[in-house]
Amino acid sequence: MAGVSKYTGLITSEHADKPKFSAMVSAVAQCFVDQQNALESFIPSFDLDQAAGDQLDIIGEWVGISRRVNTPLTGVYFSLDIAGVGFDQGVWQGPFDPSTGVTLLDDDTYRVLIRAKIGANHWDGTLGTSAAILNQIFDNGTHVFIQDNQDMTMTIGVSGTIPSAILLALLKGGYIPLKPEGVLVNSYIVTSSSGSSIFGFDMSGPYVSGFDSGSWAKPL
Repeated sequence: MAGVSKYTGLITSEHADKPKFSAMVSAVAQCFVDQQNALESFIPSFDLDQAAGDQLDIIGEWVGISRRVNTPLTGVYFSLDIAGVGFDQGVWQGPFDPSTGVTLLDDDTYRVLIRAKIGANHWDGTLGTSAAILNQIFDNGTHVFIQDNQDMTMTIGVSGTIPSAILLALLKGGYIPLKPEGVLVNSYIVTSSSGSSIFGFDMSGPYVSGFDSGSWAKPL
C-alpha cells in the first residue's frame, strides 16, 4: 500500500527542515496516494473469494447471472424438528424476505451460483464435464453424479455430505445451468444419510455402494 512518505522522503536536505514545506508536499501528494490505494484495492474487492455485496453483484453481471431468483425457493427457511432445514442446512429468513421463500440469495450462496455459471460458460456440453464442474462447486465431501438414461433424459444424484437446503433448491430449480440442450432432467435424488453414498447393487464407491454402506436415495 502506498504511503505519503514515498514523496516526503524525496524532499532534499535544503528543505527537509522546513515544516511548512513538508506539510505542503504531504497535502499535495496525499490525493495521489489515495488514488493509488483505491486502484490497488480493486483486485481484492472483485476477487470472487473476497467480494461481497455490490462487488459480488458486479461479478455476477459480468458472468451473466443475478442473485435474484425468478421463482421463490420454498422449503429452505431454518426450522427446528424438520429434516433438511435444521442447523447448517436451513437459511434464516431475512427482514425483507417473503414468507413464501427466498428470492434474493445471500453472498455465500450467490458465490456458489457464480462459480456454477463460470463453469457453464466454459462447459463443452458433455455429461462428464458437467459432473466435474458440479463437484468443483460443492464441498469436497459432496459427490454429484449424472446418469444418462439413454432416452434424452438424465438423473442427477447427490451423495456424501448433503448440501444446504438452498443449494439443493437451486440445483432442483435449474439455476445451476449444466444440462445439455434438449435433454430433460427427469429426477434429482440425494442420499438420505449425510456422509453416505446412495444404495445400489454391484457398485462400491463414493457415489453408489451396496449393503451396510449405501443409504436409500430420496427425491428432491
